[in-house]
Amino acid sequence: MGIDEDKRATLRRFAAVGAASPLTRLAGEDGVEGSSDVRDAITGYLATTPGAHFSKLRDDLQLGTGETQHHLQRLLDDGAVESVRDGDYKRFYPAGQFSTFEQRALGYLRRETPRGMVVELLRDPDATGGDLAAALDVSPATVSKYAAELEDAGMLSRVDGYAVQQPETLVTLLVRYADSFDANAVDFAGEAADLLSYDPS
Repeated sequence: MGIDEDKRATLRRFAAVGAASPLTRLAGEDGVEGSSDVRDAITGYLATTPGAHFSKLRDDLQLGTGETQHHLQRLLDDGAVESVRDGDYKRFYPAGQFSTFEQRALGYLRRETPRGMVVELLRDPDATGGDLAAALDVSPATVSKYAAELEDAGMLSRVDGYAVQQPETLVTLLVRYADSFDANAVDFAGEAADLLSYDPS
């Protein structure tokens, strides 16, 4: 019973955000009690956690696998949500809200080590691979691997050390969605919030 109450509270919390989106109503009713509430919750969750993959969305909303698949498919079919393949993951976003670069960036920011690398380089543009490895407690080989991926994604240049590309966009995403990342991102957002004014429209 406690689990059901926790689930209801979680769904209500995100549904309050999702219900404000006009896209949510595209999904309509399908005759199943609570279906609209679940889709409102998914829409609200993705508004605050864009780039979440299927398992994270399912687990954070305390939904079943089949239930999540059903409602996500309805939202995809109705154009409220879009998905992007990211390696082994399929990531979900509110439809029409993010550019291709922003979607790619959010995918990497959802991963602990690449996100940590970006945050450290935004804090200290002169940080070396060794500095990043020490700060993140990972091996230099791990830093090198993700640096290559971030370069391919257009987020990093390795021409002369490591240089963050499109830093304003990355800072904006980190500040706006800090609470959906981790404590380090929240701390960074507190440091960087006064550097930008973000207009999501």
